[in-house]
Amino acid sequence: MTHILAIDQGTTSSRAIIFDASLTVKAVAQEEFPQHYPASGWVEHDPSDLWSTVAGTARAAIEKAGITAADIAAIGITNQRETTLIWDRATGEPIHRAIVWQDRRTAPICTALKDAGHEAMITARTGLLLDPYFSGTKIKWLLDNVPGARARAARGELAFGTVDTFLIWKLTGGRVHATDATNAARTLIYNIASGEWDTDICALLDIPMALLPEVKDCAADYGTTRPDLFGREIPILGVAGDQQAATVGQACFAPGMMKSTYGTGCFALLNTGSDMVPSKNRLLTTIAYRLNGETTYALEGSIFIAGAVVQWLRDGLKIIREAKETQPLADAADPTQDVILVPAFTGLGAPYWRPDCRGAVYGLTRNSGPAELAKAALESVGYQTRDLLEAMRADWGASADGILRVDGGMTASDWAMQFLSDILGAPVDRPVVTETTALGAAYLAGLQAGLCPPPAEFQKTWALQRRFAPGMDAATRDAKYTRWGRAVAATMTV
Repeated sequence: MTHILAIDQGTTSSRAIIFDASLTVKAVAQEEFPQHYPASGWVEHDPSDLWSTVAGTARAAIEKAGITAADIAAIGITNQRETTLIWDRATGEPIHRAIVWQDRRTAPICTALKDAGHEAMITARTGLLLDPYFSGTKIKWLLDNVPGARARAARGELAFGTVDTFLIWKLTGGRVHATDATNAARTLIYNIASGEWDTDICALLDIPMALLPEVKDCAADYGTTRPDLFGREIPILGVAGDQQAATVGQACFAPGMMKSTYGTGCFALLNTGSDMVPSKNRLLTTIAYRLNGETTYALEGSIFIAGAVVQWLRDGLKIIREAKETQPLADAADPTQDVILVPAFTGLGAPYWRPDCRGAVYGLTRNSGPAELAKAALESVGYQTRDLLEAMRADWGASADGILRVDGGMTASDWAMQFLSDILGAPVDRPVVTETTALGAAYLAGLQAGLCPPPAEFQKTWALQRRFAPGMDAATRDAKYTRWGRAVAATMTV
């Protein structure tokens, strides 16, 4: 048993990757699934799609690798965070579609809690802001709006989970109801200082404690799979939310190290070690990972739309057929035009936290076309990342001014990464292994299984593929970023 199966359940697709004991990728399987938009600002997933694509890609990856379940020592799970499910403990049937992290329907609940003066207490305990992004108000909405749900939850008949918990439940045949500390930290109801579900916040949201899963370390025993799934029981030994798994996969184990992941959204994390640093710049204080009962904290900035802006070019405007077409389009853009796209399609995340905002484009001329829009789309990701890093530098200090490690699908674009380095005025490092989210999950499972070395040794295996160095002069950089700031300010006033 010298292989590890990493399950990477994302916002638009599920992937399974087989790693060998040296954490080399041996096989990958991926499957997209539909997104559901039942109302403006609402985003849902069918739980059966989440499960079927995970089970299907896991089996496909095992087959592609030419191995059997007997060769797999452990499973690691990483997942889209905050997405919320509630299901029947007896039947395993969800009571509603999953409410996705991007969903904005609970904005009125958040506003009411803010107006009642509860945000300071919630932030102090959870490190989070009152925003529809997080799971807590999604749970409340489900209990309030699904007939009979609140009474059933109070009787202990229902189970809540983020996607990791739902998958663990399905994989183990309902034997294990658990999550890890990183996913729990994103629910708005978990006290990240005490390491417990917060009874006061749960009472405030009218969430029964019987609904909640057990919280474990990132590397821990999460039970074994049903034997009929893969031919034998396989232990589940590692779990982390996608951004924390990427932090582990990028070997950001030292305080001051930063990583940014570019998937559907963009998420930058700064390791702050054992210090739970309160943000004065509307970042999130969160858990980077918990190993052997010891918690490492992080500052995080979340951008809701990163790779999704390229999907919008493809599916919404239909000006590209594949993501890779954005790079030659951006190269062909008219350099005399300075089109700015603020992709607030589902609101603005950190450091603005304006769920009510919607997207806007500035600087259009009669000559603006697909090339200028593609360039503006790629640049928007760089601008938003700088927003996050400016806030991190203000919260953490000069030690956060170093190299940014990047990963995720969008990092394949040299154009986007070069602009990112230019607008940050800092080096951007792309590793050899850009599948760092799955790598982090595999490492956590391998660590618990005894296949992988401790973090200090694993850190030495991180390898650089390319460093992007800033080439833009300071005056141009500052002028472009100032214009971006004006565009965001204008968007927030509409």
